[in-house]
Amino acid sequence: MKTSRRVPFNDVGRLYERYGAAIESAVVATLRSGWWLNGERAESFARNFAAAIGVAHCIPVANGTDALEIALKAAASARPGRREVITVANAGGYTTTALRAAGLVPVYADIEEASQLLDIDSALSCLSDETLAIVATHLYGGVVDVAALRERLESLGRSDVAIIEDCAQAHGATSKGRPVGSLGDIAAFSFYPTKNLGAAGDAGAVLTSSEALADTARALRQYGWSAKYRISSAGGRNSRMDEVQAATLDVLLPNLQALNAERAEVMARFAAACPSHVHPLVRAPGSVVHLAVVRSSRRDALRAFLAEHGIATDVHYPILDCDQEGWQALPSRLAPNGLPVSRRSVGELLSLPCFIAMSAEEVDHIGAALAEFPAA
Repeated sequence: MKTSRRVPFNDVGRLYERYGAAIESAVVATLRSGWWLNGERAESFARNFAAAIGVAHCIPVANGTDALEIALKAAASARPGRREVITVANAGGYTTTALRAAGLVPVYADIEEASQLLDIDSALSCLSDETLAIVATHLYGGVVDVAALRERLESLGRSDVAIIEDCAQAHGATSKGRPVGSLGDIAAFSFYPTKNLGAAGDAGAVLTSSEALADTARALRQYGWSAKYRISSAGGRNSRMDEVQAATLDVLLPNLQALNAERAEVMARFAAACPSHVHPLVRAPGSVVHLAVVRSSRRDALRAFLAEHGIATDVHYPILDCDQEGWQALPSRLAPNGLPVSRRSVGELLSLPCFIAMSAEEVDHIGAALAEFPAA
């Protein structure tokens, strides 16, 4: 039955309503300073975020895709000649985009059914002499068990393979007490406005505790310079976080855990409301909620049903990277056993509204609609 009630998929303006005064104060002070790039605000955020994650270095960059590309190139600089990077195909194409820009070749591993995260056995089956790195994508706020991945690599005598964390959807998540971003060799974060820690525009960061990787990443984000106008590293680019974004992030960073708890409460209420034929994604201990994703073999019917109830939804992500038309002529390969779970899941996932400052009425309305969705 159609309803006049409307629930948007996201509304970043509500976050601004809560923290707008503090953000405006920081932004106005930044603008009045007359220093809008490569200044104290970016340095401050880099220090604070590195401390929050527990790493030695945070290199602010322009966006999350740049962060991935720079992290990949930094890892490649320590392992010259290798071109293959093992990743998943279900995460929206961002890692593949960065790989292609870095001149590297994606090797697609399968995922676990419940978590939709990298299947470690499948990833290990993809190893070759050409393997440079494995990307651990902490999708939807879930956390890949990087410690287990590292242990398995070492047991195979493959400690030469770098682990790169893609933390774009997992700000504040932990694994065995350690924050994501501190688990692998190097990590990439996005601060796109809808992220758990989001800026007022595009922004990203590369994090690592390796001095050598940090030095390379710093050079690559500024043309490959070792000194002004002296290019010592190939593959550099112009990628800087501006001072306004850094100021905004510095205001929001101390509130990250509270914001994550708010998202988790929304997801818990959805989970309690779901009928047996609609399954929320399993969340491993330590994970956070970025997207509230449910799985249904009748995804399109569920989406239409929720739309009739005035509830906006989205699909993350409808096409596997390996099936994207624009990449079909480019080199890649799949895990030896293929991607059966990835292919089965891609038509079943639906993202529900889950954002900061949702009203109790909105959450209850979504929960009630989920509970009313009929079985086939």
